[in-house]
Amino acid sequence: MERELGVTGPQRLVVRLLDESPGTTAGALAQALHLDPGTMTGIIQRLQRDRLVRRAADPHDERRFLLALTPRGRQLATRRDGTIEGLVSEAAGKMSAADLRAAERVLESLASALLGE
Repeated sequence: MERELGVTGPQRLVVRLLDESPGTTAGALAQALHLDPGTMTGIIQRLQRDRLVRRAADPHDERRFLLALTPRGRQLATRRDGTIEGLVSEAAGKMSAADLRAAERVLESLASALLGE
């Protein structure tokens, strides 16, 4: 994906989240993705450098910055070819309904274990 689209998996996730929720803070993104705030800072800086994300001061609290996609970032957010979700969709399309249900159970169990549930 990085070779084809120019973004890493974590960067793609940030782009997708900002597409769904423009005006989000870096802290909220870090929390949603379970990433260290310092890691999120690096991701956002690279997305800004590549003109995919812009930041603006929060009008209610000038200490905070709100993030949103640029037009180029919105274009990337809607793209599916060459993305992780595109590949997952393609692979799932080749599986039987029974295999998909089994995979779903495995992924739910793994997610619960990772979340300590």
